[in-house]
Amino acid sequence: MSHDNTELQGPNLSEGVPLDRLKEGEPLLGHAHEQNIVLVRQGDAVYALSASCTHYGGPLAEGIVADGAIRCPWHHAAFELETGLAHGPGLDPVACFQVIRDGDVVRVGHALQHTREAREGDTPESVVIAGVGAAGAACAEELRRRGYEGPITLIGAHEPYPVDRPNLSKDFLAGEAPEEWLPLRTAEDFEQRDIRFVRSAVTAIDAEQGRVTLDNGDAVPFGALVLAMGAEATALPIPGADLDHVHTLHELPDARAIEEAAKSGEEAVIIGAGFIGLEAAASLTQQGMRVTVIAPEAVPLEEVMGEQLGALIQKVHEEHGVTFRLDQEVTGITEEGVTLSSGETLPASLVLMGVGVQPRTSLAEQAGIAVEDGVVVDERLRSVSHPNVWAVGDLASYPADDGDRIRIEHWAVAVRQGQAVARNLAGETYPFQSVPFFWSAHFDTQISYVGHAPEWDEVTVKGDLEAKDALVAFHKDGLIKAIATVGRDAASLQAEYYMEIGDQRALAHLST
Repeated sequence: MSHDNTELQGPNLSEGVPLDRLKEGEPLLGHAHEQNIVLVRQGDAVYALSASCTHYGGPLAEGIVADGAIRCPWHHAAFELETGLAHGPGLDPVACFQVIRDGDVVRVGHALQHTREAREGDTPESVVIAGVGAAGAACAEELRRRGYEGPITLIGAHEPYPVDRPNLSKDFLAGEAPEEWLPLRTAEDFEQRDIRFVRSAVTAIDAEQGRVTLDNGDAVPFGALVLAMGAEATALPIPGADLDHVHTLHELPDARAIEEAAKSGEEAVIIGAGFIGLEAAASLTQQGMRVTVIAPEAVPLEEVMGEQLGALIQKVHEEHGVTFRLDQEVTGITEEGVTLSSGETLPASLVLMGVGVQPRTSLAEQAGIAVEDGVVVDERLRSVSHPNVWAVGDLASYPADDGDRIRIEHWAVAVRQGQAVARNLAGETYPFQSVPFFWSAHFDTQISYVGHAPEWDEVTVKGDLEAKDALVAFHKDGLIKAIATVGRDAASLQAEYYMEIGDQRALAHLST
C-alpha cells in the first residue's frame, strides 16, 4: 500500500544539478518527469531512483544509504541503487532513471528497465511454495526478478492472496483503511509474472520423492519446496473460549469479524497485553468501544520493551480511555462477559484473545523434516535435514549471529526471508543476515524496534520518553542487542545498519 506525494520538490533534475552538490551517500531530492526523484552519489557513480518507498510511500530522501541501497526511514524497506529491487518490507522495486554526466553537471534522463539474469549455479527444475502470505509471495516474485525461468507454483487456501497483515490490527481495525487497500496481489499479478497460483491447501509432503499432496488429492512435484505456511493464533483453553463473540486476530477473516462485531458492541475485553492485543485495543477504542485489557504481567510489554517503555505505552493507552486489569488472568467467558482470577466480572460484547501464535509445523513433522520450535534451517534458510526444502517467515528457526537459534514473527523479516530464499534458488549463495525489525502503532505513538534481545541486564534511555522522543537500548553482557526508538526514525535506521556490520562502538555512540 503506497500513497505517493505528488507535490514536486527540489531542483528540476532534467535540467541538471552541479556534481559537487551531491555529497557522498546523502540523497538529494529533486524532480523530473513529473515525479520526485532522489540522486545518490557513491564514489564515481551517481544513481537516480523514485523518491517514494513502494511500501507505504515513505520519503526515501530522509533515509540513509548503506551497503549499496537506500533505506526508507518509516519501516526500513531498502532499494538497491543499481536496480531498484526491494528488500522487505517492500515488495515492489522503485523506478530507476538514466543519469547523464555533462561535464560537472548531472541530469536525469529516461526511466530504465532492469532485468536480472540468473547467476550460474545449481537451480531447481521447479519451485513449489506452500503458503501465500508475505514470505511466500515475496519469494515467488523475487525468483522472477532474479532471473529464475523454471515453473513456480504458489499454493494457498485463502484469497485475496497476500494481504497487508500489519494493518489488520492497526488502520483497518480502526476504520481508517478500507479493505481494498489490504490485498497486495491478485491472481492477475501472479499470472503476469508467470507464477501459477493454486487455491488449495497442502495436506502432505513427500520430501524424498519431491512432491506435495493437495486437499483435492492432486500431487504437485517440486525440485525445491519453500514452506511458508506461517502460524496460527493461539486460543486459551478456558471455559467459553468457543463462544461466537470470542475472537483471535491473525488473518483477514478474523479482522472482518472483529470489525463487524465492533459496529454493534460497546464493551470489548482484550486478553493479552502484547503487540496485537494493544494495537487492537487502540483500534477498537478509535471505533468508539470501551476497551479493557487483561494480562498477567505488571507492565504491558515489559518482557519485550522493558519497564520504562512498557509504562509509556500503558500511559498512552490510558490517556485515550483504555482500562487495564494487570496481574490478572481470565478464568472464564460467558455470553455477557468475562471472569477474572480476582473474582471480578467485566461485561464484554466482544472478546479478543491476543496471546500469541504457534508455527504451523505439523506437515513438516509428519514428513520427517527437522522441527524444533519451527522448521530447523541453516544460514541460507535451507532445511538441515532435507536439502530440497526451505522455510521462511514464522516457520523458520534459523541461526542468529551469536549462535543461538531464533524464530521471528515479524512482517519485514518474513518478506526479507522470502526474498533471500529466492536469491539462493536463483543461483546465488546468499546467507540470511538481516537484522530483525518491526514497528508497532499505539494511537499517535509509533515504536520501531531493531535487533533481538530476549533478555538483557541493562536498559539505557537516551532522550525523553515522556516527550516521545527517545532511544532505548537493551544491553546484554556488555553488548547492545536491540534498540527501540520513539520519534527517532533516522536513529532506528542507523542502529539497524550498525547491527548488520557488528559495529558496537557506533551503537554505543548512538545510544549515549
